[in-house]
Amino acid sequence: MKRYSTEMKKKIVTAHIQDGRTIASLATEYGVSTASINNWIRNYRKECQTTPEAMSELELMEENRKTQTKTH
Repeated sequence: MKRYSTEMKKKIVTAHIQDGRTIASLATEYGVSTASINNWIRNYRKECQTTPEAMSELELMEENRKTQTKTH
């Protein structure tokens, strides 16, 4: 089983949440299974439920996504 760094997981999760990238496109680009990416996103959202810093970061990413959508 291949291991991925925390930084890479965060980069992929951020690309999905903030940039609106599809899981399929991220899986293709990074050579990671869609199931792994789904798990990382689910785990990140769970972490946001219990960690105020992570929740603030998630809110900021979602706000950035809304701002990007409005400008495009």
